[in-house]
Amino acid sequence: MTIDVQIQEFINSKTESEFDSYYVYDSFKIRKHCSVFKSITYKNKAIHFASMANANPDFLQIIKQEKLNIFVNSILHLERTLEAGFSTDEIIFTASGLCKKIMKQADGYGVQLNIDSPNQLNQWLELFPDKAIGIRVNIGDKVAPSSGHAGSFIGKESRLGFTLREIEEIADKTKIKGLHLYVGTDIFDIDYFIDCYKELIALVDGFPKLEYLNFGGGFGISEDGKEQFDFAQYNSRITELMNQTSLTKNNNLKLILEPGRIIGGDAGYFVCCVSDIKSRDEKQLVGVNASTVQFSRPLIYSDIANHPVGIIRDGIQLSAEELKPTLIYGCSTYSRDIFSKNIQLPELKTGDVIVFGNAGSYCASSFMEFLGFQKPKEFFV
Repeated sequence: MTIDVQIQEFINSKTESEFDSYYVYDSFKIRKHCSVFKSITYKNKAIHFASMANANPDFLQIIKQEKLNIFVNSILHLERTLEAGFSTDEIIFTASGLCKKIMKQADGYGVQLNIDSPNQLNQWLELFPDKAIGIRVNIGDKVAPSSGHAGSFIGKESRLGFTLREIEEIADKTKIKGLHLYVGTDIFDIDYFIDCYKELIALVDGFPKLEYLNFGGGFGISEDGKEQFDFAQYNSRITELMNQTSLTKNNNLKLILEPGRIIGGDAGYFVCCVSDIKSRDEKQLVGVNASTVQFSRPLIYSDIANHPVGIIRDGIQLSAEELKPTLIYGCSTYSRDIFSKNIQLPELKTGDVIVFGNAGSYCASSFMEFLGFQKPKEFFV
């Protein structure tokens, strides 16, 4: 991985005495990705960044400055987005297994909710018989589910959403103001997105008071950086689909999207320092002054997480010559504290700086106290 100049300059500015592991973010890249989604041609739209990807207050400020809205799935993130200055009409709350207490809290803030089951709908109507609500939809086998590292989000293997039969059995469909769909995660296939969207649109006629279609997120980021999401094609096709839908349904339905990882994934870097080296059968085992509980994607998704690596020595990025098989491990005794199992790197020395890319989403946000390490600091340049 080639480290951007401004990121390397920031890393080089850190003195050895203050060098703990940390995250650094390229603010320009975050803003660029926000702009891409804002450029969708369909006019009646709202883009809600999924706060689970990164709820750092400074990250949220960039989202607010770029005039994106927010999607949350917990009261904690709801309160954090309000503290960041988002208004209640800029927030969507969607979760599964909601209890009445959370429904009351979320409604008390005045945000839009999407609920997940007939049981939740019944509870909602008991609490608020005169308030319309959005529902999450499982389109079943209408489209063959894309099952990736995060599991299935539609189809019989998914726990999420109203089934098509459950939707048919809703007694008063005038109480439904929006349909929400989440098709999967890290998807590059535009046909798959559009096929799933069409199945949600097929339900529109059954809901006379419908105001919005929420197609969720799932936009792909390549683990190896070789594949890019074709946003130009996506923009063209979703705009055509929504224009056609609004025309044929005689209803200017709002389009809602909830991009998460794609907004900041490649804008973040996790930085740590080589603290130990062992040689094992032509392979170098490299210990660092950090743990995967601080940078958890390699721990949670050990089979697929493939974060590109750059090495800085004495302020200079090392070239990719004379590579050798390398394992990078954390500074705990936990057997799964592994950052990279088999990566090709130059021969390393104690004190070298290791920079992991694609660390801007679902990394700092999923920090855990499991092994007793501090949450790393986060910086924005």
